[in-house]
Amino acid sequence: MPSLVTSPPRELQHLNMDAEDKKRIKAKGGNLKSRLQCKSSQASKAEGLLFDEISQWSHSLERLLASKYGIMTFQAFLKSEFSDENIEFWLVCEDYKKIKSSFRMSSRAKKIFKHYIQADAKREINIDHKTRELIRRNVKAHATVCFDEAQRIVYGLMERDSYPRFLRSDIYRTLLDSTSGQIKA
Repeated sequence: MPSLVTSPPRELQHLNMDAEDKKRIKAKGGNLKSRLQCKSSQASKAEGLLFDEISQWSHSLERLLASKYGIMTFQAFLKSEFSDENIEFWLVCEDYKKIKSSFRMSSRAKKIFKHYIQADAKREINIDHKTRELIRRNVKAHATVCFDEAQRIVYGLMERDSYPRFLRSDIYRTLLDSTSGQIKA
């Protein structure tokens, strides 16, 4: 499982839309696909998002997650399917690994456990009981690798389930089509 150093913004909100884009979205019903079309058009022009980068996302989940825009687009897709807790958990774990202070690490581990791991958690991820108990012990022991097994499981779930659906989605196809006419760098 790859480990990344980038943590993207939660959504694609930083890509500002002009009045014309807002009119087009409203005319199309304001759905996620329409919003992404407008945002991807702006992103590709203003931020240098190219067809080559977007097409690389189809090579592996690792490549998708290595791209700031890949993560944001994948998150938007998962939110549209009401299944974004896995990518959210994976990203939180990547941030957790960067914490240097043992006090902050302990505090964050408890929050992560409460939010994603414990039974009936607000954003409970799909892991087995054995892994859940291992994490519970590791959090109490202040282990720095306490979420590694759950993160590995979640990565596998995304790789086998969410990622292939993303590649077949209108969101990805639209983004790929919107940049396919660009000159490749």
